[in-house]
Amino acid sequence: MSLSLIALVLIALGTLAYIAGRARALASAGGNSRVLHSLPRYYGVHAAMLALVPAFGLMALWLILQPVVLSQTVSGMLSDDESGLVLSDVRRVADGLDLAVSRGVIDEADAQALTADGTIRDLLAQVGAPLASAVNPEVLNAAQAWRAWQSRGNGLMAVAVLIVALAGLGLAWMRTDKEMRARNRVEQGVRLLLIAAASIAILTTVGIVLSLIFTTVEFFRIYPASEFFFGTTWSPSFGGGSELGVLPLLWGTLYISVIALLVAVPIGLFSAIYLSEYASAKVRGIIKPLLEVLAGIPTIVYGLFALLTVGPLLLEVFGRDGLGWMQAGTAVMTAGLVMGIM
Repeated sequence: MSLSLIALVLIALGTLAYIAGRARALASAGGNSRVLHSLPRYYGVHAAMLALVPAFGLMALWLILQPVVLSQTVSGMLSDDESGLVLSDVRRVADGLDLAVSRGVIDEADAQALTADGTIRDLLAQVGAPLASAVNPEVLNAAQAWRAWQSRGNGLMAVAVLIVALAGLGLAWMRTDKEMRARNRVEQGVRLLLIAAASIAILTTVGIVLSLIFTTVEFFRIYPASEFFFGTTWSPSFGGGSELGVLPLLWGTLYISVIALLVAVPIGLFSAIYLSEYASAKVRGIIKPLLEVLAGIPTIVYGLFALLTVGPLLLEVFGRDGLGWMQAGTAVMTAGLVMGIM
């Protein structure tokens, strides 16, 4: 059962709970709403909250924990020295196969019968899930196991969520009567929901920090810190044998900054002096809005423009074979010039 279908079923149960709770309260008061402690709609909202909130909470918790459990399970099927590196490929292959099945490119039987050859990579690229490398049998087997366990997990989740929703509906039916303080309970429940919503930002920040810490520890376990901080070669490779010295990155950053300042300081300073002291009101009224529009363009747009136009232009001007240093540093020069102009 898909998540959207589960959500629709829960919404239908919540609507039923609202109607049932409201009707139950009115029935206990003999149809006279003045006898009720709260307005009839509060009894309906209380019943709907009992049916929906625990069910959606369980579904959210299940969706968070299920990938963690599956990752731990699938990691046992991979080689110890590379399980962390290829686990993302396993998930990508599994998601790609799910996408291919959902779009009708292949059926479930074909997805289970696939073999690790070039066709699976072409198939995933066809449905918009390209892979950087070929799929080996180990990754494919792990992906097939991931899909199977995920399907079972989703089925169990659907059953558990529906049971919790029905239990909440039954509890609301038993507790609802004219003496129940429905408005107080609804307001307390809404307050708790608001507190939970406000806590998401804090928990997200804590999760990001913990993720960075664990990833950093794992990285330095694989790659020594001395080589990372004092290495002079930056050559990452997904196939292994990477050289990850950070010094070239620091030098490139300083190099770009110096070039950017050489361009930005005179142009920016002289432009500001001109607009402030010499430009007419008409010229200032045209140039200033144009500069504000340029300032609002995202940085990535300038970077893409530099990559596709400024870099090739510099190579055309200086020649590809004439100046070796220019050819080697074109990317850095281009980045510095564009940053300076920005």
